[in-house]
Amino acid sequence: MKLKKLVDQLMESKKMGRELILVSSGAIGAGMGRINLNRRPRSISKLQAAAAVGQGILMQTYEHYFDKYGQSIAQLLLTKDDFTNPIRYTNLKNTLETLISWDVIPVINENDTVAIEEIKVGDNDTLSGYVALGVNADILIILTDVEGLYTRDPNESEGGVLVKKVEKVTPEVEGWASKAGKGFGGMYTKVQTAKILAENGIPTVIVDGKEKHVIRSILEGEEVGTFFAPKK
Repeated sequence: MKLKKLVDQLMESKKMGRELILVSSGAIGAGMGRINLNRRPRSISKLQAAAAVGQGILMQTYEHYFDKYGQSIAQLLLTKDDFTNPIRYTNLKNTLETLISWDVIPVINENDTVAIEEIKVGDNDTLSGYVALGVNADILIILTDVEGLYTRDPNESEGGVLVKKVEKVTPEVEGWASKAGKGFGGMYTKVQTAKILAENGIPTVIVDGKEKHVIRSILEGEEVGTFFAPKK
């Protein structure tokens, strides 16, 4: 159901004339569900195996919901080499530009079936930042489970204030993010991604993905979530 709502929002924004690239997680979780694993595996080989099972399921689910709109999609599974190797990076950018010119929405994920520490991007926040830089995106929207960046973690303590706009990622801002966790998918990596994009002229919005029509609201200029202003 979450994927259906996401696809509905993406297609709503596409009707506004936007070109879209989706960076999505979920392959490992989908694989765990298919083979009835109750706990997330810890070993690399088991995580990779779960991802191998789940990648097809995840794309099949996206295909199902996008097809209701007659929208074609394409899967790209990437590793750090696709961004650090100049030839592969050029090929990636050319592929993305071609897909968009064909009116195809790229669905990107890290290639968890082969990714080891040496070639792992890190998490989808970092991956989405790399992609946004590669295509010189107009904006990066990071959908999460909280309203945005708080001065304190709202899940752990009261008194936290939502930061609606960040003009510059300072040590104080990084401190707020670190209190919300440095783990994969935590606020810290989101803020670090926003910092890099801001320095390259690309704005970022961190927002609660459960809000109705939140993507449209952002594209229409409404003040939702936390907006990280670009440097220029």
